[in-house]
Amino acid sequence: METLEKEVMVLEKEQVLGLRFSTADVLSEEASIKQRYLDLQRSQILGNISRGKVWIYFETADKQAFKIYTTIWAVGDRFISLKRGITIPIGSIYKID
Repeated sequence: METLEKEVMVLEKEQVLGLRFSTADVLSEEASIKQRYLDLQRSQILGNISRGKVWIYFETADKQAFKIYTTIWAVGDRFISLKRGITIPIGSIYKID
């Protein structure tokens, strides 16, 4: 599994609205990309059934790393949805805990 070795800053989910994301995927290994999608699907089920929260680790267009603790409401082809219509591009996410 790929990891990013950099400082990760904690954000509130509302702060995601002001961030810019790259169109490039932060992961390059096919196995890591598949695992990320499985982790997102599992987290969506956890969120929908029990309102369970997870840590989402992601990177912005300027290569800063952040994490938020929140519920994933939906996983689409290119984005995940959080509460209040907040979205994060799947390609910007490098880990879900």
